[in-house]
Amino acid sequence: MNTQQYIINDIKPFTLSSTIAEVQEAFNQLTYSHIPVLKDGAFIGCISENDVHCFQPNKTLQDYQYAVEPFFVSEHTNWLDILEAFALQASNIMPVLGKNNTYLGYYELNDIIAIFNNTPFLNEAGGIIVVEKNSTDYSFSEVCQIIESNEATILGVFISKIKGDTTQLTIKIGHIGMNAIVQTFRRYGYNIISQHDEDKLLQDLKERSDYLNKYLNI
Repeated sequence: MNTQQYIINDIKPFTLSSTIAEVQEAFNQLTYSHIPVLKDGAFIGCISENDVHCFQPNKTLQDYQYAVEPFFVSEHTNWLDILEAFALQASNIMPVLGKNNTYLGYYELNDIIAIFNNTPFLNEAGGIIVVEKNSTDYSFSEVCQIIESNEATILGVFISKIKGDTTQLTIKIGHIGMNAIVQTFRRYGYNIISQHDEDKLLQDLKERSDYLNKYLNI
């Protein structure tokens, strides 16, 4: 997936000679968490809005160069890695560097999220199933085998939670009837976290519970 079309240059990067007052004013007019900074024409990192508002307005970025955060992605970075970089840096702007670390511009977080929104995982019709199993006992190949053996299509799967020795997987399946898939996962030792109206096991338990309640009320 080509992400280079999303590189923008609406903001001119600051230099180390820029005054803090100028940077503070820019942040007051923008919604970005960071702004890129150049030194002698080369990218050195980004300055944070939270940091800038704590600095003295009459000084320059040169005085606070230690606060410049050196994060970026390359023009060929995969969009999932770009999304991860946004999360790791808690930023809504991501500088993009080309050959010889040339500053090309930046990505906006919303544009990269929009790419994810257009993937089959989100925009194709299907059902979501969440399963968990011991981290040493599951495999993606086994998960795929379980789903495909029930003649269903996998639209996406990712690790949504790791807690202790347990791994939780969120799976989107292009299949309406989920009961057979749910039962197969149980036979393979997976715990079903998500709730499914057509889950036969839960229906049976509910019916037995209702029967028991009626018996006790006689």
